[in-house]
Amino acid sequence: MATRHSQDSMLLDDTLLVSGNVTYPIGFKAYGVHAGLRRKRLDMALLWSCRPATFSGMFTTNAAKAAPVVLTQKVATRGLSQALVVNSANANALTGKTGEEDALAMQQMVAEGLHVPPPFVAVASTGVIGVSLPMPRVTQGIQDLIGGWANLRDEKKSDGADASQAILTTDTMTKTGARLVHLSGGTVRLGMMAKGSGMVHPQMATILCFVTTDAEIAKPVWDDMIHHAVDRTFHRISVDGDASTNDMVLGWANGMSGVSVESAEDVDKVRWALTDLMRQGARDVARDGEGATHLVTVVVTGAATEDDAAAKARAAVRSPLVKSAVYGRDPNWGRVVAAVGSTGQSFDPAHVDLSMNGIMLLKAGNPVRFNEEQARAAMASEEVIFVVDLNVADASAEAWGCDLTERYVTINAQYRRS
Repeated sequence: MATRHSQDSMLLDDTLLVSGNVTYPIGFKAYGVHAGLRRKRLDMALLWSCRPATFSGMFTTNAAKAAPVVLTQKVATRGLSQALVVNSANANALTGKTGEEDALAMQQMVAEGLHVPPPFVAVASTGVIGVSLPMPRVTQGIQDLIGGWANLRDEKKSDGADASQAILTTDTMTKTGARLVHLSGGTVRLGMMAKGSGMVHPQMATILCFVTTDAEIAKPVWDDMIHHAVDRTFHRISVDGDASTNDMVLGWANGMSGVSVESAEDVDKVRWALTDLMRQGARDVARDGEGATHLVTVVVTGAATEDDAAAKARAAVRSPLVKSAVYGRDPNWGRVVAAVGSTGQSFDPAHVDLSMNGIMLLKAGNPVRFNEEQARAAMASEEVIFVVDLNVADASAEAWGCDLTERYVTINAQYRRS
């Protein structure tokens, strides 16, 4: 794994990794139901904050944005939100005027049911592109979700577990996490639920990530934290190189802890904890790539800048040749160096060191003799880690991907029939 900087180590002392999801912070509830959008699995979710929260988001840069993305961007611009409704199985993307009307109808129904202003409701969708939503089923799903919200005594149904399941598509596992952070004024909590498995690539991916905190944070500061965290996590993953129409990362800060994040030290602590939480989510998305059998981590160190290191690391994790070599447990390390050198930025292979799961493969640009069978055995690990040292300066960055398997083709060839 990449070595943590000394500053990271100090911040880690005030951050605890705990079990939980978006309902771990005070004042958040989340529900999931089966509305019939999928054959059997839960397929609609509701996230609710008991009071309006400072709201921020980052969204796909794909010009073919889905209707819920366009709508929720407006919510993020206003900066306050109290609820989120999500459906899986259908992306409501490239669905024309009907799609826009359906997204607005979802927002309006949730707002009426929760007795909040419609602009306080975010909407997200994920699934098949180019198919209109079956609104009678969506309407029933929202009614069921609102019924769960109204029955606040049912703590089990509001604990976020069902919601974390309901947002999945081809995922094989939920992606949740939580952090507890000690600040100068008290303790605050952060929670997350995410999804993503295929159509995953930086800027961004077919990922939905929802983070919550009970800290009180000003809008400009919360925006900066979200952007900082996403740039270092979800912008550094790739499964297949395809950027989605629907991806978004949304964050709510409802202030229910009574702890305000104002000092530079407290801002650093929360920013670090949020980034660490999203790093967990990003790694889980890459690990759960469609058909994947290995998580691929590329760490680039010794770079002139963090941006340069990140670009080189991303180039390696998105390379089909690197992905295929990892799947075949083939220590064909030249593919990694070739990918790192393909970014168009400064690169001198004569200075480069490369190791794989602790086995040195290249030193100062010269191949190192290694035991082939030992290297293949090392590549049988669930995570294959390449460390590329450019030996130029001190900047570093990580990126995450997965191997490329026959199963990926099968999943996507049969996606609409799943």
